[in-house]
Amino acid sequence: MKFIFAFIFMVVGFAAAFGQNEQSPIVEKSLTYNNWTYKSVTTGDDTNLRDLAKGKKLMMVVYYAPWCGNWRHDAPMLQRLYDKYKSAGLGIVGVGEYDPVASMKNNLEFMKITFPAVYESQLRTDKQKTMHYGYRTATGDTRGWGSPWYIFLDPEKFDQKGEVLATKANIVNGELIEAEGEKLIREKLGLPAEKTVSGATSKTGEVCDPEKPSTAKLKKPIVQ
Repeated sequence: MKFIFAFIFMVVGFAAAFGQNEQSPIVEKSLTYNNWTYKSVTTGDDTNLRDLAKGKKLMMVVYYAPWCGNWRHDAPMLQRLYDKYKSAGLGIVGVGEYDPVASMKNNLEFMKITFPAVYESQLRTDKQKTMHYGYRTATGDTRGWGSPWYIFLDPEKFDQKGEVLATKANIVNGELIEAEGEKLIREKLGLPAEKTVSGATSKTGEVCDPEKPSTAKLKKPIVQ
């Protein structure tokens, strides 16, 4: 009997540690992805995606909720990739969702993010009203909040005019697997494959839940 209870405890513990990992592979999906103009989290200025992508060989757009532990796992990795490849033509922009702008700004400062970040929504009640929700569900994402969610865009293939930027793209319905992300980045930037990928990370995982924030502590936001 003690063996049975010990086995059950081990299985439950394993599920709790590993069962909620939201890492997901890069896959190509058909979707209509439109240009957008959102406010910058840090400056409040209008920021246009088509303009951000000018001169870039690859544009990575990552939608995220600041309170999401999975975003806080991915953010340092994205900063590493940005620092390493921005001079070679990589662009990254974060699109904040479902949290006040003050919290988004505080999060970016805490995570030491230097790539551009904008916001689409500020209210959690807007979850099913955002373009983020429409895009991710159209590509098969069934997660509760969908943070983070990635789309990789090829600026050279953008139509010169019109709102539609892509009708097919590589996406990630979850956390980015660093080795896969770096491999795709190097391919799109025309760089030779690396024998090893430095700085690759993994985690046991957690599911995004605003009622159960990540254990990573942030400073109290300053409300304007």
